[in-house]
Amino acid sequence: MTDTEVTKAANFIGGEWVGSRSGDTFDRFNPAHLGEHVVIAPDSTSADVEEAVGYVSENYRAWADTAPEARADVLIRAADILASRADDIATELVREEGKTFAEARMETRRTPQNLRYYAGESLRLSGSTYPTADGSWVFTSRSPVGVVAAITPWNFPLNIPSRKLGPALAAGNGVVFKPSEVTPLSGQRLVEALVDAGVPGGALALVQGRGEVGRALVSDPRVAAVTFTGSTAVGEAIHSAVSVSVRCQLEMGGKNAFVVLEDADLDKAADVITKGAFGLSGQACTGTSRVVVLESVADCLLDRVMERAQALVVGDGLTAGTTMGPLATRAQWDKYQEFLQGGVTSGARLETPLREQSLNDGYFARPAIFSEVGPTSRLAQEEIFGPILSFMTVGSYEEAVDVVNGTPYGLSAGIATTDMGRAMQFSRDVEAGVVKVNQATSGMAMNAPFGGMKLSSTQTHKEQAGDTMMHFYTTDKTIYISA
Repeated sequence: MTDTEVTKAANFIGGEWVGSRSGDTFDRFNPAHLGEHVVIAPDSTSADVEEAVGYVSENYRAWADTAPEARADVLIRAADILASRADDIATELVREEGKTFAEARMETRRTPQNLRYYAGESLRLSGSTYPTADGSWVFTSRSPVGVVAAITPWNFPLNIPSRKLGPALAAGNGVVFKPSEVTPLSGQRLVEALVDAGVPGGALALVQGRGEVGRALVSDPRVAAVTFTGSTAVGEAIHSAVSVSVRCQLEMGGKNAFVVLEDADLDKAADVITKGAFGLSGQACTGTSRVVVLESVADCLLDRVMERAQALVVGDGLTAGTTMGPLATRAQWDKYQEFLQGGVTSGARLETPLREQSLNDGYFARPAIFSEVGPTSRLAQEEIFGPILSFMTVGSYEEAVDVVNGTPYGLSAGIATTDMGRAMQFSRDVEAGVVKVNQATSGMAMNAPFGGMKLSSTQTHKEQAGDTMMHFYTTDKTIYISA
């Protein structure tokens, strides 16, 4: 690829597409072809954040005062625009992040559906009335919270931002959006669709950049709410930085387990484990990282998962036949190597071949499966965010639950069983915000609430859908009226 084909990303501030005030930029290269320059993006600073937040805080009220039907129409138009551009955006997403084309296309189909769902939420904001002894009226109304800071990760750079910008805009808020520096172009494509559909510059700003942008954004006193999805370490830093008066919604890391009982359909269990562990190259917060299996079926299950994992074709996501793309960044590749080597030296048994890994072309990593993993080891306790799966054998259902709950995380957990009584018991016993029965730990319904427990979430308001989702983006007022 020549430099003339490199896409130049931009900030959207004050209703205009602009570079950073400093003029500085950063680069993004294709993780499948490290010499292929994909994007040049503004390397913004706190000065850009100051300008963006200032403009939105002064001008978002016009959007808040727009009729909810009109806000809904804008979100529906944005969904239509994204759908019309889906194939082109999917191709860019593969080159920018490293997904397979099938994974990217799934995301570009899902994102317009999200916006259509949130368009409906524009029309469902309502309050309550309360009886009084003196005959007066007492009722509640919901108003936009104000300026929302949205900070999102790179692994779903369209879907996750749409789950934040969509409801925030539906409720009439102003939004300042910082996408991951790994996927600046994908974040821009979402904003372009919203702007082209009619979201005004006073209601939406996009600030590209790295850590300084996020720190400046969450500490700005004009920001009323912060919504973040990403690592627990960054989430904890945000939580410490925001004022007590700023509402904060944090969805963070996971160490998700899948339990397989002795009565399970092992072929089906192997299918969902493989999907959960190695889909998106293991780079999903809800991905399966641990398998906790009853010893009577452990060997048979391991054989089945091994067979499926070794059949995966690792390569460029735009190449026909590829079923697993590269890792997204050098940091993720290094972390994969660290856990791979550390697992071997810790005494766990590496069941898949330990191949020599190089960076001659891309950040490619083969699926790795460890058995005989100790429940307190790093392999079993720390989020890896890569294609490494740990098998742990237990002697009873009760021991399985103890192992599943024995980490600081509580995002997603699954179980394979034909006994629905045991499945319901598991849903009560497990410390996880999402529980899947005979399904992969990854993959969520767009109209269902999403959120974790323990260090996986602030557990304030659910994300994505549900009764409390729009409550995060609105504030309650109680109003008393007498004649």
